[in-house]
Amino acid sequence: MLPQDIEATAESVIRRAIEAGLMIATAESCTGGLVAGALTAIAGSSAVVDRGFVTYSNEAKTEMLGVSQDVLARFGAVSEPTARAMAEGAITHSRAQAAVSITGIAGPGGGSDEKPVGLVHFAATAADGTIIHVEKRFGAAGRDKVRLESVRVALSLLLEVVSR
Repeated sequence: MLPQDIEATAESVIRRAIEAGLMIATAESCTGGLVAGALTAIAGSSAVVDRGFVTYSNEAKTEMLGVSQDVLARFGAVSEPTARAMAEGAITHSRAQAAVSITGIAGPGGGSDEKPVGLVHFAATAADGTIIHVEKRFGAAGRDKVRLESVRVALSLLLEVVSR
């Protein structure tokens, strides 16, 4: 269903999480659950995937993940502080030791000069508490491309944190 490279990375994440004995959670906005979908497409994923949060609205980010309204008001939904808070919230509100979050502007509308279409922030938390942040600017490549590229980045980050 998904491109072969995404499936291969998801399989590596699942295998490594099983080896490390780690549970995983996802916190997704612009990808709408695609990362969780990629992970759960892999046989055996139920051993390590605890849950996925699809928090498209600011209210969902606050209610489900505990992202503070102050962070959202000061920095916006598409920002490093929000991505970090989403990843931390996924850990706090699950049984997972590793999590990845994605928040961005997939387009075609919704962008601005400061936050253009294709801007996506990612954060991943490791079992040791380390948080990695990555910002990508995919440009106005089209909604589907931005979302698929975001899945690739998120899975790569997740592989990095479950491999620590």
